Amino acid sequence: MGIIVVIILLGAGLAWAGSSHGVRWQGSAVFGICVALAFIIQWLAFIPAWFFQTERFYDLTGSLTYLSTVAVALFLGGSGDFRAQLLAVLVAIWALRLGSFLFARISKDGKDGRFDTIKPHFARFLMVWTLQGLWVAVTVGAALAAISANIVVAPDAFLWMGLLLWLLGFVIEVIADRQKQRFRNDPANHGVF
Repeated sequence: MGIIVVIILLGAGLAWAGSSHGVRWQGSAVFGICVALAFIIQWLAFIPAWFFQTERFYDLTGSLTYLSTVAVALFLGGSGDFRAQLLAVLVAIWALRLGSFLFARISKDGKDGRFDTIKPHFARFLMVWTLQGLWVAVTVGAALAAISANIVVAPDAFLWMGLLLWLLGFVIEVIADRQKQRFRNDPANHGVF
């Protein structure tokens, strides 16, 4: 349980650090609310996962957490900022694509063998779900900070270069996932990767 406490403290530190110059909603920083939401969603999903001893919805829950945090940041931030809306859309596109890909994979395979030794142990299984909450908060943190910022920035060359970089990364990820899937589907490669 000590590792879980450390993960939560890291999340709290991230929430504190990312909340200093952002929009507030009813006295609380929107960034901090989103970080807390990332953990809460994971813990709620952990309950049936523990009860049924399944990791089937783990990756799907991660994607739902990305979608939820950016939606809450956009809604509570009340931002009409094009940049904030674009970031939210890009995170949503990425999360929907990755979540559906990973869910289809686990549905086909029936399970994720990496969880076999973790699921029977309450603290270890909870730690994995808690760690995913931190993972989401850290990886979406820059987008959340921009979405919940107090400033509005007009579209400029930096935004368009960032969009091109995002598109390049997205395409590379899709290609890599397809290559890995093709590799794993070849019986000659069973258990290799």
